[in-house]
Amino acid sequence: MPVLLGGAVFQGTASAATPPAGQATRYTMTAFTNSSESNLYVYDSPDATGYTLRKGPAYTPPSGLIRDPSIFKHTDGYYYLTYTTNWTGNTIGFARSTDRVNWTFLYNYTIPISGLTRTWAPEWFIDTDGSVNIIMSLTAASTATHFTPYKITATNSALTAWSTPTQLSGIGPNYIDTFIVKVGSTYHAFTKNETTKYIEYATASSLTGPYTIRKTGNWAGFGDWVEGPALVQLDNGGWRIYYDGYRAGKYWYSDSYDNFATWTTPAELTGLTGFARHLTVLKETVPGGVTLPTNTTRSLQSANYPDRYAVVRSDSLGHIDPVSTSSSTAVKQSATFTVVPGLADANCYSFRHSSGRYLRHWDYRIRFDSSNGTDTFNKDATYCARPGSTSGSVRLESYNYPGRYIRHYNYALRVDPHQNTDTFRADSSFTVVSPWT
Repeated sequence: MPVLLGGAVFQGTASAATPPAGQATRYTMTAFTNSSESNLYVYDSPDATGYTLRKGPAYTPPSGLIRDPSIFKHTDGYYYLTYTTNWTGNTIGFARSTDRVNWTFLYNYTIPISGLTRTWAPEWFIDTDGSVNIIMSLTAASTATHFTPYKITATNSALTAWSTPTQLSGIGPNYIDTFIVKVGSTYHAFTKNETTKYIEYATASSLTGPYTIRKTGNWAGFGDWVEGPALVQLDNGGWRIYYDGYRAGKYWYSDSYDNFATWTTPAELTGLTGFARHLTVLKETVPGGVTLPTNTTRSLQSANYPDRYAVVRSDSLGHIDPVSTSSSTAVKQSATFTVVPGLADANCYSFRHSSGRYLRHWDYRIRFDSSNGTDTFNKDATYCARPGSTSGSVRLESYNYPGRYIRHYNYALRVDPHQNTDTFRADSSFTVVSPWT
């Protein structure tokens, strides 16, 4: 019987909320790389877009490979990896860590199916009943074809004993890299059709199926010759998919806000595209984060142009302009805002000018408008605080366009996509200081 581990937030199931003050979201990514199939690299991010290397290599198994590493945090407090141990064979590997960056090999597990020639892409799936499952792609063919997804379930809390493998009906043959998330009572599977090279989409009411293929071909705009889908839910409720464009040598992500029906235009994963391969991402809430004082007046000082501050000009557009003690009262007022709980999410922030207008984005330009009370306006005027490029500074991420930040360009304020450059990080960092008026 499976071991049920209640009382936790489970990877693969829906969980979205911006953490309250004193806490922060952390996304931990595990990947192998173009340069090495035998070394694990570990990154993390506060926003699921800009990732920082924490250790690389972070783990090398005693033998074999560490392709397709998948991470989750168990109820015993340890982080666990499972991974592909070799191009051929019938085993998957396991390692464990207390801190996500220093790993200890546990064991290789032999999948008890006679005649297996390849055992690829194991992915953790922790169901809402607490059961710990691994979804993997298996084949008995003499060549790397005709893969079919199977699942095994832990039968002890130490994760050393596993159930008999069960095939996921309705997917395959010739499907690989199956990744599953659960929303409500529905299981959503994203899986690569090894014949067409597209990521397809299927749903079921049970983890083992039967699954119904809902979308095929280039249904989401992900393109072809793509593989390794991995999903994580963002704080604003949207879902982000990462996937490996292996023929083009690029790594992509895309977001959905309508239960996987439509997706944003794919963007390259800055800093990692062309280097990282077949990754997974673990979302956690951890202590820390950036907290701004609410219901108080403040000014936003540019981190890299400290004589300039965010201001609203007479045309209602946002800029960074020089402000000093000798500036007029009108100029000082233009650089003074009341920080309030976010209109769309009280754990994020909105900025209200003395005129009553809010800092919001429109066509990716920062402007100041009066609220019309709509859901769109509230989201446009809400920004989540992330650590800035200098001590004490903050970056303000768009609530409804995750990965876009308020930044200055030619002194005009915009919401632009994250770029993995020191210039962008500096241009998008502000120090929240005492108000000018």
